[in-house]
Amino acid sequence: MRLKLHWQILIALLLAVVAGRLSGADGEWLGIHFYAVYAFVGTLFLNALKMIIVPLIMSSIITGVAGMGSGEALGRLGWKTVLFYMTTSLLAILVGLLFVNLLAPGIVDGEPARELFGADPAAVAEVADKVAGRSASDLTDVFLSMVPPNIVQAAANGQMLGLIFFSLLFGYFMTRIDGERGGLLARFWQGVADVMMEITAWVMKFAPLGVFGLVARVVASMDADQMHTLAVSLGTFTFSVLAALAVHAFLTLPLLLMLVGRVNPLAHYRAMTPALLTAFSTASSSATLPLTIECVRDNAGVSNRTSSFVLPLGATVNMDGTALYECVAAMFIAQAYGLQLDFVTQFSVVLIALLTSIGVAGIPAASLVAITIILASIGLPAEAIGLILAVDRILDMFRTSVNVFSDSVGAVLIARTEGEAGVLRGDGKS
Repeated sequence: MRLKLHWQILIALLLAVVAGRLSGADGEWLGIHFYAVYAFVGTLFLNALKMIIVPLIMSSIITGVAGMGSGEALGRLGWKTVLFYMTTSLLAILVGLLFVNLLAPGIVDGEPARELFGADPAAVAEVADKVAGRSASDLTDVFLSMVPPNIVQAAANGQMLGLIFFSLLFGYFMTRIDGERGGLLARFWQGVADVMMEITAWVMKFAPLGVFGLVARVVASMDADQMHTLAVSLGTFTFSVLAALAVHAFLTLPLLLMLVGRVNPLAHYRAMTPALLTAFSTASSSATLPLTIECVRDNAGVSNRTSSFVLPLGATVNMDGTALYECVAAMFIAQAYGLQLDFVTQFSVVLIALLTSIGVAGIPAASLVAITIILASIGLPAEAIGLILAVDRILDMFRTSVNVFSDSVGAVLIARTEGEAGVLRGDGKS
């Protein structure tokens, strides 16, 4: 029986630690340097992630926006849904930003943990130059980058804000084309999205090899003290993500249920338990969608009209936990490189995390693609993503559960504001 992906990744992680410690940075066999092999395997996996970024993000965003329907169909229900999703994603990102700044997981014993990422002083200086000397006046550059003069050049140079904004516009105006041409465009981009989902899933099958190469390369260059520092840094990073996810899931979203929906959050937790357990075990909001719809409709009492519109859209574009994780991961890596990110750069991280969360496929570990985008956008090396792969799977399970719970909260709130009777009985009873 074939092992599930998360077990393969865990085994690869353990083997990488053993192999890295045994080989060291200078180990070789028959003239083959193990360190070079680790670097090759890890770089190959990172290149595969970068390869799928542009078509995956474009097709996911375009089909997600187009899936909202035409301007007429998008009406009151549609705008309520979009407003809720954007609001909760932004709140999640801000919570993550708060925790990562307070706990500073990239700082160990008062020093940046940059050595753990295989960064030499020259590389660190080069990264620092890319983000240094910025001020609040540079905030205009962030918005200017959203409207690039050449969309192809912007994609080639990794200027993803412009590509994301263009995809949002394309998806919206595609719905305004009637007849055969509009249908042809919709089918084309849906086909591209389906293909990219398959390619992404295929690339992620090689995640165990990628984890092995990236982690073994790092471990091979470290001594015992650095290994201890790595454990402390990753432990603090993991705690930062889990604490921020917990605040969002057990404070922010329940407050919205009480204040806006006038319903008992405990009743909603009970209603969604089967879907949340499935989301946790599969780490896929798309795979959980049928059960999410069933729980919201049958257990929470939301009408089929609302649940069938809000939840499929949410599984595509509403990724609270993913957006939070992307922000924390990028800030963690920046801290480890000793970078003091100013307001403008942190604003860029928040904005890109918000927008890329729309285009992240609802499959396990797809958020690694979005993190790569954020790192490139603020001048950080994609290679640094290797360390968070070590803890990505367990965090993926938690953030997917938050994604699904947020979708369900949106369905309940929108149903309540639409005047639907019987939603969680509307009286605080389960």
